[in-house]
Amino acid sequence: MPLSRRHLLALAGSGAATSLSVPAFAQGAFPNKPITITVAYPAGGDTDVLARIVGQKLSERLGVPVLIDNRTGAGGTIGTAYVAKAAPDGYSLLLAPNTLSIVPHVLKEGTGSRYDAVNDFTPIIQLASQSLFVIVTTASGVTNMKELVAAVKSGKIKSYASPGNGSPMHILAELFNKSAGVKIEQIPYRGSVPAVADMIGGQVPMMYGTLGPASQHIATGKLAVLAVADPQRSPFMPKVPTLIEQGFKDSDLGAWQALLGPKGMPADAVKLLNTHCNEILKMPDVAAKMNALSASPVGGDPDKLGKLVASDYARYGKVVKEFGIQAD
Repeated sequence: MPLSRRHLLALAGSGAATSLSVPAFAQGAFPNKPITITVAYPAGGDTDVLARIVGQKLSERLGVPVLIDNRTGAGGTIGTAYVAKAAPDGYSLLLAPNTLSIVPHVLKEGTGSRYDAVNDFTPIIQLASQSLFVIVTTASGVTNMKELVAAVKSGKIKSYASPGNGSPMHILAELFNKSAGVKIEQIPYRGSVPAVADMIGGQVPMMYGTLGPASQHIATGKLAVLAVADPQRSPFMPKVPTLIEQGFKDSDLGAWQALLGPKGMPADAVKLLNTHCNEILKMPDVAAKMNALSASPVGGDPDKLGKLVASDYARYGKVVKEFGIQAD
């Protein structure tokens, strides 16, 4: 039976900063003191839960505490910029979604908490890939994408929830608006968890997002999934058709989660963390917990992640410019 999000949080820990119980650690070689993984989003979201899953395993394998620090706000830029400016000694890490590559294009000149996605970080490893879905409240009465478009054109549905300006979900929404010839207004939140809460509360009828934060409400029938934004159907919801299948071309976009550090990290620290993370991603219990988030383990070397960050930065820059997306 898949683990529920509640079970995952119980297993992975909770609170703004979590210290994991570990044996005494050796002095001298890296690591010889606690490691902090910063998450720029609230506790309970996919990025946070994944950080706790990976952090617990790293702690067990490295023999030092791994702390999870939720530094939220400003579309994830506060926590992200904090790590970019941290000492590049391997003890300050960042677990981030591909929002990392989008937000720099969205920020206005002179905005605080700026960072350079390509040049301010040391890539360590891509941990996961995730599909994005179109999710609605069952109270909306919408059961497929054609009905959704009709509801938008009639004025019944006017807005959608997103985890923030410059998120992959925001980009997907703009791509869909263009493909469908509609305009659904964004209501940005500080992460997916509060966005889902307002959907359940009746404040907003739909969202674009990963399944994790919405999974328990999908299971109870309060939320329904209309489409997946991948070129192919998702193995986590094989009965749900793609947006392309339903006639909306150029609306395929996914998400990823990755571990990075500040620019200039020691090569031996990067290699050690990358090696351990690749082995962690092969563990059956880790795969099961990630699958409960509808996340697929990826892995690979740091260069692979560096190329992904750079290519997404270039791609999303064009999309942000096309749609005139800017932070508030």
